[in-house]
Amino acid sequence: MDARQTDRKGQLARFRTGYASLEAVLAEASDVTLDPRPADGGWTAREVVHHLADMEVHAYIRLRRLLVEDRPVLHVPDEPAYARKLQYDRPISASLAVVRAVRQSSLEILEGLTPEEWSRAGTHPKIGDYDIGRWLQIYSEHPHDHADQMRAAMGLPPLVPR
Repeated sequence: MDARQTDRKGQLARFRTGYASLEAVLAEASDVTLDPRPADGGWTAREVVHHLADMEVHAYIRLRRLLVEDRPVLHVPDEPAYARKLQYDRPISASLAVVRAVRQSSLEILEGLTPEEWSRAGTHPKIGDYDIGRWLQIYSEHPHDHADQMRAAMGLPPLVPR
């Protein structure tokens, strides 16, 4: 197994545990702890959950476009506009269900990719060349990073460094 395959195996493991990372933080949450705005003016834990759902849907679509289309140009969502316009103060249960479902669906696809499919690529307007390996690198960490952000917003101590 070459280094790239070893990396991919580790990233798939991280991707697989992304939702569990959110569950662990939310096990310590209540409606009261989801809503305080951090001192730095960042997002509340509730807003982070909705952000994750919206960006996981974008990830879901990006992966499929990379696999199906030839060299797609990927869309970059306006994240602050999503937060302003999509009622990020609403309950989180539906957004959590979205995160769980789209990650599971994408994981099933990722686990069945051929070496040729792993090399499929498109263009990201901010990053440039963007293949499925880069996609996995980003989205394997995305929920873990935001789980840490949620812990901080809720006034919980950070987890042990990864």
